[in-house]
Amino acid sequence: MKINNDWNLILNDEFNKDYFKKIQSFLDKAYKEKHIFPPRDEIFKAFELSSYMDTKVVILGQDPYYNYGQAQGLSFSVNKGIKLPPSLRNIYKEMENDLGIKPSKNGSLISWASQGVLLLNACLTVEEKKPNSHKSIGWQIFTDKIIETLNERKEPLVFILRGNFARSKKVLITNSRHLILESAHPSPLSARNGFFGSRPFSKTNEFLKRNNLGEINWKIED
Repeated sequence: MKINNDWNLILNDEFNKDYFKKIQSFLDKAYKEKHIFPPRDEIFKAFELSSYMDTKVVILGQDPYYNYGQAQGLSFSVNKGIKLPPSLRNIYKEMENDLGIKPSKNGSLISWASQGVLLLNACLTVEEKKPNSHKSIGWQIFTDKIIETLNERKEPLVFILRGNFARSKKVLITNSRHLILESAHPSPLSARNGFFGSRPFSKTNEFLKRNNLGEINWKIED
């Protein structure tokens, strides 16, 4: 396993552990026999676009989108040209309410990732039409390690936890330097129960500015 930035050195020990080798063996078989998302060469895309030292914000999701053509290795993001999933539409609505940014038709959040927003899913793969189908193959051991490693950073970070699943990871974030923003999940079932009105975008930029870190340009170009 190789990521072409500082994550590679940081995670080298994890890549060599038995549980991670079992994940790789499971995926070797799964990708041959079933439809698994994202494409295998995009599993670690979030880390490739947001190096450890450049990460300013972590947005935590559960697992990738499970419909064909959507997942691109970044939480809540879909490939450009794909119809926006309901959760992402609600994220854009909240961004408009928070910052006045008109919703984009483009669902790819690569521009966020390139500014240091780590779009992390707790599970990095999923079987088609089967949400959370890879929750038990070992990914959460790996991504919990990611959160713990980021928690150790001296530089302040923003952790955005959306929904009960993401909020359960709060116990891993113990460093008082960091900002934790919690809310309901942006899905249509829960967005009105605490996601709308949570203002994560402005709160994040206020924190980054206060700590002399570059603010995120949240606008997504069509």
